[in-house]
Amino acid sequence: MHQPHYLPWLGLIDKIDRCDLFVVLDHVQYERRGWQNRNYVASKSGPVLLSVPVIQGNRNDRIMDKLINNDQKWQEKHRRTLAEHCYRGAPFFDRFGQDFLRLYDTEWERLIDLSMASTRFLLTGFGITTPIVLASDLGDFPGQKSELLAQICAKVGADVMLSGDGARDYVDQGLFQKYGIEVEWQNFQHPEYPQPARGKGEFLPRVAALDLLLNVGPDGLGLLRAARAPTAGA
Repeated sequence: MHQPHYLPWLGLIDKIDRCDLFVVLDHVQYERRGWQNRNYVASKSGPVLLSVPVIQGNRNDRIMDKLINNDQKWQEKHRRTLAEHCYRGAPFFDRFGQDFLRLYDTEWERLIDLSMASTRFLLTGFGITTPIVLASDLGDFPGQKSELLAQICAKVGADVMLSGDGARDYVDQGLFQKYGIEVEWQNFQHPEYPQPARGKGEFLPRVAALDLLLNVGPDGLGLLRAARAPTAGA
């Protein structure tokens, strides 16, 4: 499970690839100044941040309800950054880049729809076929935090939840055990790969997964899998 992200990074793509089923946490609170509406891409001069402007509501806004502020012409900025400044000469730009840029032909209203479109594009490009469901389609859950996650796992019939390592401080593994669910830690290891646009610059990790797809193509999935360390149990 994870919140939906626009231009998701490789850690999220890796998590989806490892799972039998991936649940998108679209019904939880939107995180201001987080990464749900933005990510970096790699240019010759360094990382470039691409942000989707959203309409500021209140702090209880759910991700699924978050609206994009289309009064700001962000689409053209993102399109030009990707096509002209970062990936025009990337080995797989002709195969994938132009199709990805067509996402910006749509005036997206909701952030969740754009996030899922960018994520599904990447999954298709890498050949990842993991089934995906939205938490909002699964019904209502009374729990909070760890109990909410455990209830979702139980709803879909899971016996293991794969969690990112950053959640170690707040995931209550004892509570998951009450639901008969084991927690495994992703232990993500970032692969290195050619980034031609960087020239002689150092490798830039933790940028959008689109960087791997445009530079390496579908074979990038093999690099991602080869870099993996074993998942860690409780």
